[in-house]
Amino acid sequence: QVQLVESGGGLVQTGDSLRLSCAASERTFKPYAMGWFRQAPGKEREFVAAVTSKNVNLWYAYYGNSVQGRFTISRDNAKNAVYLQMNSLKPEDTAVYYCAADGSPYTRYDSTLYDYWGQGTQVTVSS
Repeated sequence: QVQLVESGGGLVQTGDSLRLSCAASERTFKPYAMGWFRQAPGKEREFVAAVTSKNVNLWYAYYGNSVQGRFTISRDNAKNAVYLQMNSLKPEDTAVYYCAADGSPYTRYDSTLYDYWGQGTQVTVSS
């Protein structure tokens, strides 16, 4: 059973940065898509970013409108890991952030298409 393990969440102030990490437990697991979603209390799960990769030299990144220009997703295929660099954090970025992975080349924005999920890591941005 593949597990995704997130780390890097915490409490920061407005304007600070955080870097989230997510690694798959099985080295033989090679998902095409890896992404980040977030969910704030009382709100639906929201797409944050995704990265699709066929090989180590070719990958594409996608971002939600609310994080475009502030967040950067990256991937290390050798480590089966995905990262989310979050800059210029705002209080509205406060949420539980979930890592997700899927083997389909068409999976990007839709959370229902991801087969594997992490447990989530809390990010809290104080004003």
